[in-house]
Amino acid sequence: MESSKSILSLGKRMRCCTSILCLGVKPNWQDYSSEEQNLIRQAEKIYYPSRLYEGLLQSLGKETFPRNYYGFMGNKIRQTALFQLLDIPHPETRLYYGRRRAERILGHFSYPFVAKKPLGSSKGEHVWLIRSERELDDYLAQHRPAYIQEYLPIDRDLRVVLIAGRVVHAYWRTAAPGEFRNNVSRGSTISYDNIAAEALRFAEDVAVRCRFDEVGLDIARVDERYYVIEANMVYGLEGFRQAGLHLQDVFRQLESDGVL
Repeated sequence: MESSKSILSLGKRMRCCTSILCLGVKPNWQDYSSEEQNLIRQAEKIYYPSRLYEGLLQSLGKETFPRNYYGFMGNKIRQTALFQLLDIPHPETRLYYGRRRAERILGHFSYPFVAKKPLGSSKGEHVWLIRSERELDDYLAQHRPAYIQEYLPIDRDLRVVLIAGRVVHAYWRTAAPGEFRNNVSRGSTISYDNIAAEALRFAEDVAVRCRFDEVGLDIARVDERYYVIEANMVYGLEGFRQAGLHLQDVFRQLESDGVL
């Protein structure tokens, strides 16, 4: 056990960093050795504590990294509420519970609009462009609550990955012909050209205000205004791969710069 290491992590995200001791996430507290248990108890800050231990460690007053990570992972409802609370530009989005949902939705939104599965979806799955009453009825039959969002007339968006408040990678994702979703998993193409510094500053501001310590933000520009569409705590690495960039090297550089 290298107890001289000053930074402690449970998750293995930072195992490439030489100054960080990664203990792993063990399902039972008793699975940690007595020495490991003491290291966790004594640590003031713990990295990647996992869903299992994050709340427990925070309840004991320990600082964790990344902030606002596990609780927002795959949770569009919480993300939207946070963006709205902070008055961050975000497509008009509303949740619908109870009866007469179709009537209430159509009283606020005009076709086309976007409907999404609000929890647990990724890679563009469970996202629909609703253009008719039939499509809306089909969606409502399967989803409660209904998560409805205005349709932005874009054919690309900007994925910006930030760690510890620093932009570590950014790229455009342009939708495949006939596809309204810009996800790489849906056939979009990646480009690193003409990324405006203003867009990156917007992403930095969103990450700082939301206290997102590791996040892939999807940014759209419409009528000279930037919007954040979604925050991805688990983001794809194809944009890194095509750029010849390795996430492990990113973490090593952040470690070397003293950012972590």
